[in-house]
Amino acid sequence: MTGKIIGTGSYAPAYIMDNNELATYVETSDEWIRERTGVARRHIAGEETVSSMAAAAAKAALADAKVEAAEIELIILATNSPDALIPACSCLVQREIGAVNAVCFDITAACTGFVLAYNTAQAYIASGLYKKILIIGSETLSNIIDWSDRGSCILFGDGAGAAVVGTSEGTYYTPVAHTDGSKAEALTLTNRFVGNSITKKQETTYTSPEFFMQMDGQAVFKFAVSKVTEVIGEVLEKNNRRPEEIDYFILHQANQRIVEAISRRMKQPIEKYPMNLMDYGNTSSASIPIILSELGRDGTLKPGDRIVIAGFGGGLTWGASIIEW
Repeated sequence: MTGKIIGTGSYAPAYIMDNNELATYVETSDEWIRERTGVARRHIAGEETVSSMAAAAAKAALADAKVEAAEIELIILATNSPDALIPACSCLVQREIGAVNAVCFDITAACTGFVLAYNTAQAYIASGLYKKILIIGSETLSNIIDWSDRGSCILFGDGAGAAVVGTSEGTYYTPVAHTDGSKAEALTLTNRFVGNSITKKQETTYTSPEFFMQMDGQAVFKFAVSKVTEVIGEVLEKNNRRPEEIDYFILHQANQRIVEAISRRMKQPIEKYPMNLMDYGNTSSASIPIILSELGRDGTLKPGDRIVIAGFGGGLTWGASIIEW
């Protein structure tokens, strides 16, 4: 028994900030951003939260799967920017969509979050413990980036994507994932709850750089191009598949240059690497489910298509899985 994605959905905030508007906040230009990242615009949350966007994406995924919320047995939500530390955002989604029978938990695995949520869902299904699982990636990265840091604020956007994973008699594909904590400093964000009123009295307004996302762009770029190429090769080898047998490689939408470099290294045509980052920016754990939802909705993905999904990000953590559509 294996898991199969039977429905997808996504949500993006109504407010769209293009590069020209962003240039009024930081010294940059539309041409400079497009050339280095491929991003033209991004959605920015207003009243939306991680949980509200996740619930909207979840409702769309349930409708697509023709599954009632009460049938969902487990909700896994991947995020780096939760509404609160307690309760988990997945619990708020459960309440909003009426998934009264679902166990809920969040995971934090940066931009690899959705891939690891999918792998976790597959493990639960293979064990026979659950049959219908809702997995979600949702982010309000606009809340945690430094809008004065040109090197990072140009990249990120907000949004959510979701998928319903159900049981199937199809082929089980072994996933691959890795972490290298020795390089954790390449992408960091200090928790603002770092002290207590008894032993660690602190006077801070939480405006110093460490309380916003900090990224070594060059280090992350080199890591992504190298390790993602390797992990895709590894997942293909473990499952006795060749790159030519894969219809699409759906990578975390971090940077157009990264995707293009991986395409060249793998000697596979760029047409097999769908991208939507020009319209969304880097939405971290939400990027893969958002593009899956779009490609499913517009008919690009056909039944039987073999897809590799690959995520990479802070931790440093990276992983890949093969999906049969």
